[in-house]
Amino acid sequence: MTNSNSSKKRIFCDQKLCLGCKTCELRCAVERSSVSKSLTDAVREGILPRPRVYVEWDGNRPFALQCRHCQEAPCLEICSTGALRKDEESGCTYIDGERCISCWMCVMVCPYGMIAPAVEKNAADKCDQCFQMAEPFCLASCPTGALQLLTPEEYEKTFAQKRINAFQSLNG
Repeated sequence: MTNSNSSKKRIFCDQKLCLGCKTCELRCAVERSSVSKSLTDAVREGILPRPRVYVEWDGNRPFALQCRHCQEAPCLEICSTGALRKDEESGCTYIDGERCISCWMCVMVCPYGMIAPAVEKNAADKCDQCFQMAEPFCLASCPTGALQLLTPEEYEKTFAQKRINAFQSLNG
């Protein structure tokens, strides 16, 4: 059973729950790009593992960023070799490293800056939401539950209520 793109689940970050601990970054890097799959061994690898999720700060609060798997993805349109693909079942965009020619056009057109050149692999690198696994590593490792796998509709419903509650608490 395939759903419409709007009802496919994506990783969202509840900024109020994010501590900025970078546990999601570490787990992603170790599980997805280290040879050893062990944090203590990964830090000694010749090529350090790279995360596909990044914790940033908006000035006051931390939040985790990863590929948004755009419905109308500029990276898919610009890729001349077909290395960037969309999994039809999950709706996730992923990179076939064997087909990537390292032109970095996808890096340049990503509206969120979530595709990075992985020179050591001769290919671009990005979050694929671990679509081929039972659960994304970043989600499983988040100690506060700040990362959540939701449809855009679930996200809007959940966070619309939080906005209403925040507004009510400000206005007494």
